[in-house]
Amino acid sequence: MVLKKLAAIFLVIVFFSNAHAEETYILKFATLAPVGSTWMNIITDWAKQVEKESHGRLKFKLYGGGVSGDEPDVLRKIRFGQLHGGAMTGHGIGYIFSPTRVLEIPFLFKNYQEVDYVRAQLMPEIHAGFRRNDFELLGWMEVGFVQLFSRAPIYSLDDMKKRRIWLWQGDPLGDAFFAASGISPVPLPITEVFTSLSTGLIDTTIAPPLGAIALQWFSKTPYMTNIPIMDGIGGLLVSRKFFDVLPPDLQALLRRSGEAAGARLLQETRRDNEKSLAVLKKQGVTFTSEWKDKESDLFEIRDRAAAALAKDGYIPADIYQRARQALTQYRARKGVK
Repeated sequence: MVLKKLAAIFLVIVFFSNAHAEETYILKFATLAPVGSTWMNIITDWAKQVEKESHGRLKFKLYGGGVSGDEPDVLRKIRFGQLHGGAMTGHGIGYIFSPTRVLEIPFLFKNYQEVDYVRAQLMPEIHAGFRRNDFELLGWMEVGFVQLFSRAPIYSLDDMKKRRIWLWQGDPLGDAFFAASGISPVPLPITEVFTSLSTGLIDTTIAPPLGAIALQWFSKTPYMTNIPIMDGIGGLLVSRKFFDVLPPDLQALLRRSGEAAGARLLQETRRDNEKSLAVLKKQGVTFTSEWKDKESDLFEIRDRAAAALAKDGYIPADIYQRARQALTQYRARKGVK
């Protein structure tokens, strides 16, 4: 009798263990990346890899091309449980852990090697910041160095003041930079930029070359100021609420594969941004590299914007100083100023 009871208990345990092991999880994941773009293709490959390696236990449902709205809309839907994660740019990241955007301070970095060095020093703090704010940062990505795309050539800050420049609505970093520059931008959601270029509400945007092509903004802006303004950051994110209910093996799979997908996004975005320059030239976009303002004037604007962001608590002064110190250290090693 005892043996029968033990056998029955064992069968119940096995049944529930198997039921748990076979439970399927659906990760609803949104991005502004257009279907067919480098970003969307890599995210799709990532989703397929996760489904294959989990034997169908973890599947993605992808919402690309901004169908779930602008990034603040996506974040609201994540918090309400309608979505679980997304590929975010710095704009969306700023709503989660704004100090991360120290890596997007305008006129801070001159090349990707500098970006990579400084970011490596800050990544442990960035990961911890996301976790404290109920998100898991699975992978790091970029949109790349951004430039001005405009209907008329831009050679100076005075030229910028004459343009109707788009500002991503609700972006404190953009607000601070334009205020420090004495420029009055036009705030709009990113989903309204193309239409606004068509109607003339705006005549200038800020974007990486790949993004200008993917979103077709270049077709309305025949000039590109070929001076990198800032390095646009991004991340592959999932809410802790969703992540924490996953079995440990699926958590490990999502972390490992997300890190690899982010690394691939980083590499291919940089490569495709470079290729995009040739595409833009072929499409008739004129590049302007002459800039009338002194570099020191741009650095003064940068530091004023950083001070304003520190005062508001958006990017604390200490993290900006640490980023500057790491950058100085890197340049000293390389023998450059």
